[in-house]
Parts: sequence; C-alpha cells; structure tokens
Amino acid sequence: MNPPIVILGSGLAGISVARELRKLDKEVPLIMITADDGGFYSKPSLSNALAAGKTAPQLVLTARETLAAQLNVDIRAGSRVVRLLPGQHAIEMDSGRVEYSRLVLALGAQPIRLPIEGSGAADILAVNSLADYAAFRERLVDVKRVAILGGGLIGCEFANDLRLAGIAVDVFDLAPQALGRLLPTGAAEFFRARLEAAGVAFHFNTSIARVDRSEGGVILKDSQGKDFSADLVLSAVGLKPETELARAAGLKTNRGIVADKLLATSEPDVFAVGDCAEVQGLVLPFVLPIMQQARALAKTLAGTPAPVSYPAMPVVVKTPASPTVVCPPPAGAAGAWREEADPTGVRAMFEDAAGNPLGFALVGDSVKDKQALATQMPAWL
Repeated sequence: MNPPIVILGSGLAGISVARELRKLDKEVPLIMITADDGGFYSKPSLSNALAAGKTAPQLVLTARETLAAQLNVDIRAGSRVVRLLPGQHAIEMDSGRVEYSRLVLALGAQPIRLPIEGSGAADILAVNSLADYAAFRERLVDVKRVAILGGGLIGCEFANDLRLAGIAVDVFDLAPQALGRLLPTGAAEFFRARLEAAGVAFHFNTSIARVDRSEGGVILKDSQGKDFSADLVLSAVGLKPETELARAAGLKTNRGIVADKLLATSEPDVFAVGDCAEVQGLVLPFVLPIMQQARALAKTLAGTPAPVSYPAMPVVVKTPASPTVVCPPPAGAAGAWREEADPTGVRAMFEDAAGNPLGFALVGDSVKDKQALATQMPAWL
C-alpha cells in the first residue's frame, strides 16, 4: 500500500485541499497533522465575532470528529512537526515519524511582532487562531479601551468590531492613512471619516516605541515621546508566511515557500498552499486565492495536473461602519487611480495609460457595483 498524502495544517487551506480532493478521490489515504484542535472554523470571522457575541467554541463550524468522518481523513490534532525529511518522503513529529507519498504544506502565517520595549510589551496580544481569540475574549473582561497597532485590514476590522461591542478604540499606524495597501487617498479619507463617526480614534504617522504596565492597564509611548493609555493592546500589523520548517529542510523560500503554478515546491512531491505559499512571486493571504489553489491542487493530487489561475478576486473588508470592497490591480501593473466621490461613497478605478480598468476600490454605498466591476477586471495569474 502506498504511503498516504499528508497535509500539514488544518486551517482553511489544508481543509479545503482535503475537501476538494475527496470530491475527486474518495479512497486515497489522507492524514492531516495540526498543532490545533483540528476542528474547522473560518479564520476571517475572528475579526468580527465579538459584536455578535460569539465565543471561541461557537465559531467552530465542524468538530474534528465530524470532519474526520466526512472527509475520511486521519486528523492528528495537537501534534508538532519537528522537521521535514523530503529526501526520505517523511516528516518527523514529536510523536514519531510519518511517511508520505505527497506532502501538502498548509502552514499558514504568523503575526509580525514589532520591536517594542517596556514592561507591558510581553502582554501585547495578537489574534491569529481560535485559541488566540479565546484568550482575547478572556482578557477583554472589564476592558473599556483597546489600543490597536496597525491600521490595515485586520486592524480596522477589529476596531469596528470592538466599537460595536461598546469598547473605546485607538488605532496607531506609521502610515498616513487607513488601509494603506488597499485604498487610494480619497477612498481612505471617506473610510476614515466613517469609522471615526463610529467612535474609532486613528493616530496616523505614529509608531509605538514602548508599552509599560500601569495600574489597571498600560501606557503606550510613541516615538515622539507622547503617552497614550489603554487597558489592552492588540497587535494587527500583519502576517508573515510560516517558512521555518521548509527553509530548514532545504526548500526554496523567499517571502513564502516558493511554489510554481502547480503549487509544487523545489522538492519532489511537496506542495505549498495558503498563507505560507508564494506562487509565481505572489503571496495572497485571502480566501478566494486559497480556494483557487485548493481546487487546482486537488486535481493534481488526484492525477490530473492543473495549474492554478487567479481571476480578479475582490477583497471584502468587514467594517459595517464603512462597507468596503477592493480588487487590487495585478502585481506590478502600471497605472493610476481615478476617484469619484459623493456623500454616500467613493468609486475608485485603477487604470492604465489607455484608460483600461485594472482594479477598483469601492467604499460606502458604492460597494453595490462590486459584481459588475469584477467581471471587467483582468486575471491576476
């Protein structure tokens, strides 16, 4: 009997590969190894679950035992991988050795940690898993003000969610605007105004250098020496692909684990998907690219090599105070933003020199144009 296909990781990428593979092959032996509980939950829901009153257990959509039965997969939860042994088609875990016919790395990404000093630096939270969210909920008891480091997508989603839950929020970012990697200036100003109207306090062009414990909370000090007080600090400055295991095993890595359009890495029979993967130079930590990867890789694992393709894939920012959808232009595309604004929203188009649309950003009521505009956009890959 051939060794099983082994998937490392039980997040959206790993479970999606398993689900798509089972549509094509019901019987191939399949093992999923994860340090987590192994149940399925939607990671994007972590940043807007608080106002809905969701606890960590309530976010689990499919329990591990149910998932294992549905997908005919051996889920080995709470397992830590020590090293990859691609030359031996095996992995070494803290509980023993597992051989594979093919290995899928769905290792995800880890929160970026800023070099912050002070007695309270170790208390800064980041929410990147269900366990992180549970700890966050526990720490929020009796909290009245939260400082968020990072004004990008996740930071703004958490800010909006905390405000809906009645908690005061300060957002700090070194950038001059919110959603700096996604929105042009006019759209960003509209977005900022809507979230400020909802009670979010933004502090742009500001970096936090120290966090020190104080009676009942913490004191944050920015690089200019100004102090801010809060009860809790949440870091949301971004994620970095998990590459340590792959790099130690000799796989080619860059920002992520380098993979081609078949999701194949530099080692035979080893593939990478999701937040850890850098496919044709692109790291796309969003739901739609992950689903495209999972469908393509499942076909390849089932015996029909299928290169991944990326159609235009709009990103929805979950901020009810200011509905926002962004379809970034393809990486490296040359062009400029053209914005149209009115009191209800902003419609921004990224166009090349000939006026051809390559991407868009919609804020406020303009999000109604999402579907119509998405059909006009070029593929990313």
